[in-house]
Amino acid sequence: MNSIRVRLGVLGLALLTGFSTPTAASATEAAPSPTVEERRLDRAVPQEILRRSGFDTVAPRFARALDEARSYAQARRAVVGEGTQLWRRAVDRAQGRGPADGDLSRDDDRPLYWARLALTREVRTWEPEFGLTDGQRTALLGELERTSRGRTAIGYPHGKGLKRILVTGFDPFTLDRDIRISNPSGATALALDGTVIETADGPARIETAVFPVRWQDFTEGTVERTLRPHLPEVDLFTTVSQGRVGRFDVERTNGAWRGGFADNDNIGRTETVPVTDPASQPQWTTTTLPYRAIVTADTGRFPVYDNTGVTEIPAGGTEPVVRPDGPTPGSTARAGGGGDYLSNEIAYRATLLRDRLGLHDRLPGGHVHTPVLQFGTGNTTEVTDPEFVRNRLDIIAQVRTILRVAAEES
Repeated sequence: MNSIRVRLGVLGLALLTGFSTPTAASATEAAPSPTVEERRLDRAVPQEILRRSGFDTVAPRFARALDEARSYAQARRAVVGEGTQLWRRAVDRAQGRGPADGDLSRDDDRPLYWARLALTREVRTWEPEFGLTDGQRTALLGELERTSRGRTAIGYPHGKGLKRILVTGFDPFTLDRDIRISNPSGATALALDGTVIETADGPARIETAVFPVRWQDFTEGTVERTLRPHLPEVDLFTTVSQGRVGRFDVERTNGAWRGGFADNDNIGRTETVPVTDPASQPQWTTTTLPYRAIVTADTGRFPVYDNTGVTEIPAGGTEPVVRPDGPTPGSTARAGGGGDYLSNEIAYRATLLRDRLGLHDRLPGGHVHTPVLQFGTGNTTEVTDPEFVRNRLDIIAQVRTILRVAAEES
């Protein structure tokens, strides 16, 4: 046994990632405590979700691999391997490959979320005998985040005749309100990753990634780092998140404002969206998705809306005003069509990156909000039920159809 491990339960969460090259450890530094997000792992519902999906074996296996590491290099290999394997296992389970390893429906995104937290908590509380600097620990957490979220797995076959689509989803959130929550956008990412849809113009390959619900990760540029290598090569991109009850929305306009709602670490931010080169930062960005075609097509059982509303401070004004038809010239953003939370922010960052790469006029891209994923009537305690599963499967299928329509119109 070559390490001393702080044990706080069976499982663990994700990080505030850093991406600089770690320096060699000169002395052992105390392991930090688990985050707010990681500490939820000890509750009954996460444990049940992991057990009923077979993902409860992930953290113990990873802990043994860390204990066997004799150097930072060996630890890094263990982290990269386990993160990559976790993403692939979640995708395979969602797409019906291999055993289900439990009675939880295959379309469920929550096993990946809670298992990832289990792994990050292992890294965060690990104290190896060879010593680990803060920078090295942060780098390991960063590797685990990138690999277990599908970011390092994005890749398209070479050759002509195949359209390329990039889709992003999110982790579950508002877990202190209801820890059973699933996020249909994350489930959609797992269900569609690496799949091919047939369009009137030929096949289209979909690649996906899942993002954390944490302000700090966005501040540190995780969206831009993930998307920048791929936007010049794809034919369509769509950021997806959970939105309103009973409806899909194609968000027309995105705003440069954070409204302060608490993230998964119970941290709120109220400020202008922080980006590089703020002097050239616009208050608003717009979708280039073919929204008219999407909202008029028969894509599924939920209605789809072209959402044009925003909240702004008008030029020369001091108080926020709701504008149903979009922003007025010179106004300051207070909420995009998708609000002032991380859904709006990923849409803003992705479309701003599109524009800064000079792709506005040739790359369709924007944000789609799914319906809220609801449990069956009367279910206030069970982690799943038939209506809950049906709702999630219908949302996934409708996103797939929306992507097909968007690809055919682009």
